[in-house]
Amino acid sequence: SSEVKVSSKDMSATVFVNPYSGKIIGTLSDDDRIMNKIEEIHGELMAGTTGDRIVELVACWAIVLIVTGLFLWFPRKQKGLSGVLFPRLRQGKKLFRRDLHAVPAFWITAGMLFLILTGLPWSGFWGTNFQSLVTNQGLGYPPSIWGGDAPTSTLQTKDIAEVPWAAETLDVPQSKVEGAVPASIDDIVAIGKQQGMDPSFKISIPSDPSGVYTLSAYPAKAQNEATIHLDQYSGAVLADYRYDNYGIVGKIVATGITLHKGTEFGWFNQLISLLICLGIILVAVSGFYLWLKRKPSKGMGAPKGPKAFMLKGFLAVLVVLGIVFPLVGLSLLVVWLVDFLVIRRIPSVRRFFNA
Repeated sequence: SSEVKVSSKDMSATVFVNPYSGKIIGTLSDDDRIMNKIEEIHGELMAGTTGDRIVELVACWAIVLIVTGLFLWFPRKQKGLSGVLFPRLRQGKKLFRRDLHAVPAFWITAGMLFLILTGLPWSGFWGTNFQSLVTNQGLGYPPSIWGGDAPTSTLQTKDIAEVPWAAETLDVPQSKVEGAVPASIDDIVAIGKQQGMDPSFKISIPSDPSGVYTLSAYPAKAQNEATIHLDQYSGAVLADYRYDNYGIVGKIVATGITLHKGTEFGWFNQLISLLICLGIILVAVSGFYLWLKRKPSKGMGAPKGPKAFMLKGFLAVLVVLGIVFPLVGLSLLVVWLVDFLVIRRIPSVRRFFNA
């Protein structure tokens, strides 16, 4: 069947149509799609903007944990690779428990960082600002993508269609009103095929007389991405933006997203991602287990701070991370205020954290 997506302010649904008779054979609300719910949980905890900020904050703090974890893991006095690159199996339970956390964490560090950094471009705060920075620095759209002069439009492609990340802020051109009859959908489909678009491409229909048909292909491989704007009357190509047109940052982000989603290299890509996710679970559980085993009967059992000369470098790293990831910097300020105004001033709370 052909799928037609119908959207309004109140709802969004897919209508399934027999392509031969034009008969509607079924409908499905986007709210009833299981994958839509999974994506909402994954991206925003089904809590809208607030959930998006929480997910982004956790992701950015995971980077902080990885960096500080590597600082703790770095072998300063140890000789040999046991306990560093592989666990020590015959030196007692205490060392084995430590290695059960530290060694797997080292091996999956690159994978964890990759999954986090390739997901951040989709975040509402950091991702939006990063996207604007890339576009404003001239890393976005070359002149060759336009069928004529580049438009001076306040409307961006993401406002009218679901398109690849690199094309979201692409300015939308306008159709030249040549007659009262727009090109048919069949004509637009034929043009999309002529332009060599991936068969999975979607068509967004213009909503006003000066609007355009937008064809977007968001396939499994980043190299096949394409976004095309067509004049709704003549079918002329007004903009043709593909992976080959992307700047270096756009190509990295586009490929990173398909790798993040596990589609770039098929089942092998998914297998590697699965192993990384299982490793993250192991590191989280073993870290919590280590804390339980080392925690004193009273208090949090937090380790003592680093020596003065280490503290300066450590703080410098935190400051840099706080600037690169503003939500981390804001949360650090909040924690500092809680420490200064509450923990240090209430004896019972201070003893709990210092025990």
